[in-house]
Order: sequence, then C-alpha cells, then structure tokens
Amino acid sequence: QVQLVESGGGLVQAGGSLRLSCAASGSIFSINAMGWYRQAPGKQRELVAAITSGGSTNYADSVKGRFTISRDNAKNTVYLQMNSLKPEDTAVYYCNADEDPVDYWGKGTLVTVSS
Repeated sequence: QVQLVESGGGLVQAGGSLRLSCAASGSIFSINAMGWYRQAPGKQRELVAAITSGGSTNYADSVKGRFTISRDNAKNTVYLQMNSLKPEDTAVYYCNADEDPVDYWGKGTLVTVSS
C-alpha cells in the first residue's frame, strides 16, 4: 500500500505561480513512476506530468514550458512547479503513483486560476 498526500493548491491570478507537493509513504520501493493528473469540472481526468524512478519526465502539450515536475527521493516527495498559470489550468490536481499493476491516488488539491 502507498499513501499519497497532496498540498499546495489554492487561488492564484493568471500569470502567477504555485508549487504542488505530493508526499508518498508506505510501500514505495516498487513505484515505477509518479505523476500529476488534473480534472476540471465536466472534463475527464488528464495527465499533466510524470517522472519515472530514473528521472525521465513527460508533460502534456498544454503545460510544456510552464510546468516542471521534480522529485526529492530523500523526502519521498514529488513536486509540480506551475508558472504562467492560466484560467484553463483550473482543476483538481491529483498525485498518482504507478506500482504496476496497481495505481495509487491522492485525494486531490484544488487549483483555481482567476482571470
């Protein structure tokens, strides 16, 4: 079992920045990759960014150049630095841990970007 706790969401004006954190605990040794997903009202959950155990990253096209995912292995924490935020980035952001074949999810943190 893996437990994920997100933090760092909030209200920010367009053009601003936020940093999300996801602290992992439990049986984390078999995690292959961790990522951030988001779900806006009325839309499906989508991948925002992911980072593998080896440090490889991938991003949704909509956030490339604005968001950066990173990890601190000593703290078992993954971060999502979000810059140049846009109103369309408004969503609940979920942390995910891929421990194939099992996926673990956090409860989510709300990010609201005002225009």
